[in-house]
Order: sequence, then C-alpha cells, then structure tokens
Amino acid sequence: MFDMKNLRHLKDLGKNAPEAMQAFQAFDQAVFTDGALTAQQKQLIAVAVALTTQCPYCIELHTKAARDAGADDAQLTEAALVAAAIRAGGAVTHATHLFRHEASS
Repeated sequence: MFDMKNLRHLKDLGKNAPEAMQAFQAFDQAVFTDGALTAQQKQLIAVAVALTTQCPYCIELHTKAARDAGADDAQLTEAALVAAAIRAGGAVTHATHLFRHEASS
C-alpha cells in the first residue's frame, strides 16, 4: 500500500476540502520553521515521532527534511533510539496495569 507516488493525490484532498488543506499546509509550514527549536531539531523530533507511529511516508519525508536541514547519521540514529526507548518505555509502564487486581484478604 505504501508508495510515495500516492502523495500526488494530496491535490485531491485540496480539491475536495480546500480551506482545511490550506490551513493544514500553513500550520505544517509554520511548525517546522526556526523558533525556540531549530528546523533541524524539529525535523529530528518528527523523525522520532514518525518511527514511533510507523508512518512510512512521514519517515521518508522527515528523514529527507532532517538531512536537508543538516542532520547527520549520528543525529538520526540518536533520534531513532530515543523513539525506541519511549515506545519500549510505554509498554513497560503500561505493564503496571497488569497488576491492578485487589489483594486477597
């Protein structure tokens, strides 16, 4: 199902919901500009989130954008490992719910 060519259909979303798509595109552009965080830092965050959500489109696009913003292999690797730690940590901390039974008297 994953094919980068599918992104050409984004124009169909824009045709069917122009105001919403324009608003999304403006928001997306604003989010990734330099601010308190650099564009590179923001793209590294996006890579980590994309790896966690496992969106192949986002992984591809944000990895390229991170590299275009100057990120190197070491930075991308650390972002990936942060994502892995957070995902694993979520499983570990949610595992505490396995023990919510009431103690017997």
